Amino acid sequence: MTDPNSFRSGRHFLQIPGPSNGPDRVLRAMAKPTMDHRSPGFAEMTVGILEGLQAVFQTSGPVLLFPSSGTGAWEAGLVNTLSPGDSVLGYETGHFATLWKKVAERLGLTVEWIEGDWRGGIDPEAVSKKLKNHSETSTGVASRIPQIREAMDQVGHPALLMVDTISSLGSMDYRHDEWGVDVTVCCSQKGLMLPPGLGMTAISPKALEASATSKLPKSYWAWDPVLSMNERGFFPYTPPTNLLYGLEEALAMLLEEGLSNVFLRHHRLAEATRMAVLSWGLELCCQNAEEYSDSLTAVWMPEGHDADEVRKLILERFDLSLGTGLGKVKGKLFRIGHLGDFNELMLAGTLCGVEMGLDLAGVPHQPDGVSAALKYLASTST
Repeated sequence: MTDPNSFRSGRHFLQIPGPSNGPDRVLRAMAKPTMDHRSPGFAEMTVGILEGLQAVFQTSGPVLLFPSSGTGAWEAGLVNTLSPGDSVLGYETGHFATLWKKVAERLGLTVEWIEGDWRGGIDPEAVSKKLKNHSETSTGVASRIPQIREAMDQVGHPALLMVDTISSLGSMDYRHDEWGVDVTVCCSQKGLMLPPGLGMTAISPKALEASATSKLPKSYWAWDPVLSMNERGFFPYTPPTNLLYGLEEALAMLLEEGLSNVFLRHHRLAEATRMAVLSWGLELCCQNAEEYSDSLTAVWMPEGHDADEVRKLILERFDLSLGTGLGKVKGKLFRIGHLGDFNELMLAGTLCGVEMGLDLAGVPHQPDGVSAALKYLASTST
């Protein structure tokens, strides 16, 4: 017998920074019967998907897909371009930057690590000094990639620029080619509006050239067989066909809306969220307005208040899931995801749940955050 206390009417609000809400169009596409992954129809679909990904990454170069999480794309980027003993310059912008560092160390790479307080992005001037990797999901901080590339070019260093766009691709403007990025990694469950399960990597000619001399061991993650098979629309492994159905539909949705409109929508919703937080009298984790993420907002709790207890109360009372703080900011902040298939009314419901939760949890705040967000949305164009 079903426990009557477990029943929740209405729809669950999934406002973590990923996985994001799955659009009905994508879910229906994924429900189609699985086709033969060696058939002409599959090859045609694959070619179209890879072209759509090139548009989203804003690159004319190859984009590779692996059945994996974003962590797989991290590892693929490293093992295909570097050799044992090579050095990597890394920056502590947050939890996931720290995890990528650990992957590099396990592979036997030497990591020069610049520590940070998780409240700001990479300082381009620090890059220039160290040499004479877009949005950090755990903190809501977006690094300034064009300025970092410029700093690298100014000192003439041959280093590859590797960027994690897992929480930003498909939500914020990102230009792999124009910004001079060599390896861009991403995954399926955030701005691309899919369930987890697909890791992806865009690579530059320079990265492809480096892969020819890379000496780190690799088999599953090797780029060469994927690139070779992709030319004919196939993969060197059994692909996750139904995820690819969903990706095909998600790319169609993004391109139908138009990437510039997608970015504008995310920016408006992010600005409204930040206005709500500041109007509550609370603090944003990100302290530099130039580095705000339009995918998520990390909210810093006042001293003496546990962010996870606030999250727990909000989930139990309003069936609203918010992101936890990770690593050394656990308990200090919660994260509001506003990315993917998301609109003004969904944001209004989310912010109402947060404001009611803050009140019930006894967190000191001003009760006008939702009003500030709604006024902003009403006064700006879609």
